[in-house]
Amino acid sequence: MNTTQLTDLLTPVVARCELELEAIEIVPAGKRRLVRVTVDGDGPKGAGPTLDEIAAATQAISAALDDSDVTGSAPYTLEVSTRGVSRPLERAPHWRRNRGRLVAVSLTSGEQLTGRVVAVEGSTVSLDVDGVEREIDLGEVSKALVQIEFNRPGAESEDD
Repeated sequence: MNTTQLTDLLTPVVARCELELEAIEIVPAGKRRLVRVTVDGDGPKGAGPTLDEIAAATQAISAALDDSDVTGSAPYTLEVSTRGVSRPLERAPHWRRNRGRLVAVSLTSGEQLTGRVVAVEGSTVSLDVDGVEREIDLGEVSKALVQIEFNRPGAESEDD
């Protein structure tokens, strides 16, 4: 079992679930292997996939693995999840799905800043940094991480 074969098998499966395949990781776990599949997508509110979408993708991925010989005869455990907030924002869709969130950004110039994602247009992100809107080309970003906020201003509840 290798990630290239799994990627080739699972990319169209995940796409049929209207999600994107972000990463595949195979981790030895005793006699078994843990197959971690990370997916992403816009979801109904444009802020990422819902639990129902992840559940449907998990079922589709599991069925595809069961029907394929890519996993060989060795037992494995499947784990499907989203990117989560701990992964860096790397592509424009990652930024777009995090509009309104606070982000810590390291620029290639060495500058560090923290701002709220206002908008994403092409390869440019607009951040509200201390009340001043600042446009940054994504090519200038060396690392960007969403900051955890327990009382995010203007955040909607999950029931909305």
